[in-house]
Amino acid sequence: MTTQKERMLAGENYMASDPELATAHARAQTLLACFNALQGDNVDGLTGILGQLLGHLGEGAIVKPTLRCDYGWNISIGARSFVNYDCVLLDCNTITIGEEVQIAPGVHIYTATHPLDAATRRAGWESALPVVIGSGAWLGGRSIVCPGVTIGENTVVGAGSVVTKDLPANVLAVGSPCRVIRSI
Repeated sequence: MTTQKERMLAGENYMASDPELATAHARAQTLLACFNALQGDNVDGLTGILGQLLGHLGEGAIVKPTLRCDYGWNISIGARSFVNYDCVLLDCNTITIGEEVQIAPGVHIYTATHPLDAATRRAGWESALPVVIGSGAWLGGRSIVCPGVTIGENTVVGAGSVVTKDLPANVLAVGSPCRVIRSI
């Protein structure tokens, strides 16, 4: 028998109301409240809380408050990456952010999705797909990355873009839906 957490991480339908997941969510929200209440120049305090919250925080990585997420432990941020103000990382599945990634203010990364069938949705089932952001990528302000998307290394996503499909490495992509404009 698999747990709801195992189902969630496998991309299967699961119940977010499961007690184990509810407890993990509550813990993350407590840590986020502390993180978001700190002054931005309190680097040791911010890093200490992120160390408790995230699955991995690489050396020299910076995350600015405010930050929102579901669990925290599904998020891996590589060395020297930068996550600017007011980002939302819905980590019902894994979010892997490579090294030296630049994430502008207000970026949203979603792993959470829901069944298309209304009866299944109304019954409380949901699912989640992993997201990968390759090393050296830059996500412009207010861009959105949808569940199951992989963005290749060094790719630049223009501000306000909605990324619904994988993007290859070394391209400039913009728009809603986001599409490749040219190689870089």
